[in-house]
Amino acid sequence: MPFPLPRVLACALALALSSTAVGADRTSRTDAPGFAFEEASIAQLQERMTEGRLSSRALVDAYLRRIAEIDDAGPTLNAVIELNPDARREADARDAERRAGRVRGPLHGIPVLLKDNIDAVPMVNSAGSLALAAHRPKQDAFLVERLREAGAVILGKTNLSEWANFRSTRGTSGWSARGGQTRNPYALDRNPCGSSSGSGVAVSANLAAVAVGTETDGSILCPAAVNGVVGIKPTVGLISRSGIIPISASQDTAGPMARSVADAAALLAAMTAADPADPATGAAPSARPDYLAALDPQALQGARIGVLRKATGYHPGLDAEFERALATLRAAGAELVDVEIATDGTWRQAEYAVLLHEFRDGIARYLAGSGAPVASLEALIAFNRTQAAAEMPWFGQEILEMAQAAGPIDAPAYLEARATARRLAGAEGIDATLTANRLVALVAPTTGPAWVTDPVNGDHFAGAGYGAAAVAGTPSITVPMGQVHGLPVGLVLLGPAWSEARLIGFAHAFEQRQRARTAPQFLPTIAAPAAAAPADGAASPQGR
Repeated sequence: MPFPLPRVLACALALALSSTAVGADRTSRTDAPGFAFEEASIAQLQERMTEGRLSSRALVDAYLRRIAEIDDAGPTLNAVIELNPDARREADARDAERRAGRVRGPLHGIPVLLKDNIDAVPMVNSAGSLALAAHRPKQDAFLVERLREAGAVILGKTNLSEWANFRSTRGTSGWSARGGQTRNPYALDRNPCGSSSGSGVAVSANLAAVAVGTETDGSILCPAAVNGVVGIKPTVGLISRSGIIPISASQDTAGPMARSVADAAALLAAMTAADPADPATGAAPSARPDYLAALDPQALQGARIGVLRKATGYHPGLDAEFERALATLRAAGAELVDVEIATDGTWRQAEYAVLLHEFRDGIARYLAGSGAPVASLEALIAFNRTQAAAEMPWFGQEILEMAQAAGPIDAPAYLEARATARRLAGAEGIDATLTANRLVALVAPTTGPAWVTDPVNGDHFAGAGYGAAAVAGTPSITVPMGQVHGLPVGLVLLGPAWSEARLIGFAHAFEQRQRARTAPQFLPTIAAPAAAAPADGAASPQGR
């Protein structure tokens, strides 16, 4: 077999904290070889292939070498959990089509990575769990079918927070028993956030052109923001969930992660289509917007946007970057209005009840329907107990156990919680705020800078600005807005249902002016700022 499977099963603590052993100068850049396609966009790659200066096969080979050099070795990012053994064959087929005059679209021959909760033949789909380490679905997820039809080459699968961060209340983002700990490429001792941690890190570190993540509440936006990339969380129903290991039918969606808004728009366009197997896609408008045509650098001119200042105040460096971003929005022609979502946060209890009930139902359907090695949530819980040393070395499975104890999805308590959560976040939340203030979108900091990975205590999550859109099922997009002590932070734009094209335009216009994306340097840790030299005649601190 050309590529080992699984590729990484190392000790989580060693991976999370191994930066302490990287030489005497812990602030120096960890060795990483140069890469010919670093920061290359889809459009640039397509131009080279059109001119005959590059083939899809050569591009796939380059990314495979890059993965071996800095994901398996070097900085050891641990973002890619498995490689597609058919990737080179797929690339050869796309090259043959190009030579024959057939180019399927912007993704033709472009390598794409998928989060390891998405079915893709012939690879494993595990959600990071050892219980599913031998689970090879017999058919592609619907979105993977769409990507293949668009000409994309499936390069492999990315690591994630096990069970998409729906296992323990004290979990560590980016860790799975099957894949180990993914590391933030800007500072290797920092967390990549989750659950689409591997997808965010892989794109940021140039391990693929683009990647697909999934989100229930923040699992695309948070890892995109802290890894310095763009992430789009679409309206629930824009992209089919068929063939994706679920958490919540009300909130789950896949979405693109990319180094630019233009690349994210191209990936989004390829994945959207109605799927009879996912009734939620039937609610999407029949006329699909042209997301690439939405890339207008003047899109912010005259746009009235609400500023969610209640989503600030938990980190001064983040607030400073947010103020700079707001100045950029104003300079681009946006009219900014300070607003509040009156129901902010009131949906959390109802949301949690919905997730527990829907996970219990959805995971049972997926496991039974896909022929997985464990056929029920009860069997999964039992597996984890028997494999506790490998599966639960740092934290438990109390969320899985609470979901197992939850009632069915026809229970009155569930139905009431679902209606309450959607109403408070949607009709009385985002929608009411937009309507009352005559706004086209809302803006906030996505989340704070990455925290130090801590498998003993779990995540140190400070705050975020995207929760309402997650619960309402409406779209949001994060785009890099700056850095705090060398760690990326993002700006999130939220809009009403099916407003992806408009948000893409706003994000692109902001991105073109802010230019905040910088490639990671794979530092072992973040250094303290150097002390300023004392003025002539002034006493130095050492002399006092």
